[in-house]
Amino acid sequence: MAGRGDSLKKLGTLWAPWRMEYIEKCDQAQVCIFCEKPAQSDDAGNLIVHRAGTAFVILNRFPYNNGHLMIVPFRHTAELAKLREEECSEIFRLIVLSQKVLRGVMKPHGFNIGMNAGRVAGAGIAEHLHFHIVPRWDGDTNFMPILGHAKVMSEALEQTYAKLKKGFDRYGRSR
Repeated sequence: MAGRGDSLKKLGTLWAPWRMEYIEKCDQAQVCIFCEKPAQSDDAGNLIVHRAGTAFVILNRFPYNNGHLMIVPFRHTAELAKLREEECSEIFRLIVLSQKVLRGVMKPHGFNIGMNAGRVAGAGIAEHLHFHIVPRWDGDTNFMPILGHAKVMSEALEQTYAKLKKGFDRYGRSR
């Protein structure tokens, strides 16, 4: 009977070279990407799929699952209590719209929706609050994260962006 060590040996080398960019920059002082990216005019390059008046929707460059979106206010703040009423309303509308787009385009079976408030709560960018919407499918968890310490992404970010951008263009107009 094969033991756990034998399973790991059979697994071989798993490559996720795109993660190194995140790991190397994780603790470096940087400009806020949630302020910097929407100020630029390259929405496709920055993975911004939708802009509204006070907030925007961006594809997570280091996703937990394909289609992992973040809803971010344009205004730089780390505190929910500092959001204005119109920002709160629009962020919630964008969460609902994002869920609608993901359902229409990617057909997930469920969602994780929430935010990590503060670095100790898991926020990678704690200085600028943002909400996560992670689409989930039956069977999207498997042995890879446990045995191989890796997550299998079934589609490139550029392909996911193109699909979701079309979805936001279609569903965003029909709100």
